Amino acid sequence: MKILQRLARFATLLLASAALPAAAQNISIGTGGTGGVYYPLGGGMAAVLSKYVSGMQATAEVTGGSVANLQLINTGKPYIALTMADATLDAYKGQDKFTGKPVPVRTLAVLYPNRMHVVSVEGTGVTKISDLKGKRVSTGSGGSATEVMAFRVIEAAGLDKDKDMKRERLGVAESVNALKDRKIDAFFWVGGLPTAAVTDLANSPGQKIRMIDHAELVPAMNKKYGNLYIKDVIAKDFYKGMAADNHQATVMNLLVAHQGMDDKTAYNIVKTIFDKRDELIRAHKEAENIKLENQNTEASSVPWHPGAIKYFAERGIKIN
Repeated sequence: MKILQRLARFATLLLASAALPAAAQNISIGTGGTGGVYYPLGGGMAAVLSKYVSGMQATAEVTGGSVANLQLINTGKPYIALTMADATLDAYKGQDKFTGKPVPVRTLAVLYPNRMHVVSVEGTGVTKISDLKGKRVSTGSGGSATEVMAFRVIEAAGLDKDKDMKRERLGVAESVNALKDRKIDAFFWVGGLPTAAVTDLANSPGQKIRMIDHAELVPAMNKKYGNLYIKDVIAKDFYKGMAADNHQATVMNLLVAHQGMDDKTAYNIVKTIFDKRDELIRAHKEAENIKLENQNTEASSVPWHPGAIKYFAERGIKIN
């Protein structure tokens, strides 16, 4: 009799659990500082994933940028992240800031081009990269891929990041404020167009923005670090007061995940981002550059996630 009663209670529990909704799948999106593009775009991604992927609750987190995001991926917790291709390759290989700690990272999608901004204003004496010698320069916040790429630009220019300048480690919003207050003379920032904090600087009364050319350094950067960078241009109409087009270095942005993410989740994330791209564009204009034609083996610096490969195969794009 007791056995029958226990079986009955067990059956009741099974029926009750079957009637409950599936537990929500919580996922965090590593973005960047509030003054850049990663944060608003990541917020847009969180909104569409939460709205359209059944059972998923996504949240955008403010972080130090690509390096910090890749470290979060390495925890194995449910994260996806916006990162730069160069920092992602370092993480995958376990080199530079990831020495001895390789990250099993996989690409979900190629996002948009990230432009290196080397920014100053009139009155600092900075009109070219070599003028940074002896100046106060922010090379980006600690844990950011801005710092990674800034060091590579400085190195390619024949300067020593530690000996030739007084270096600060500020995010883009903090860099803009420091430049306005003349606490620094220039700053590096890698971001999309337009970057809100740089727009703020350009529109500030009494400030005349100077964007410093450095595209000529791209071949030296690629020779040492691989073909990650391209010569590019920020047109003079992007930021008020630019005297001419800015010739600069660009690197691609990626959306990445841990290799252990299950294929179905990865597939649903990628599918939703492309299906709902118009909603992402409302979050930030750079989402216009998230295009199917940019998804290919060469565009990613690390292997692709199988869930992403499955989605792109359905769209007629073969990724090895």
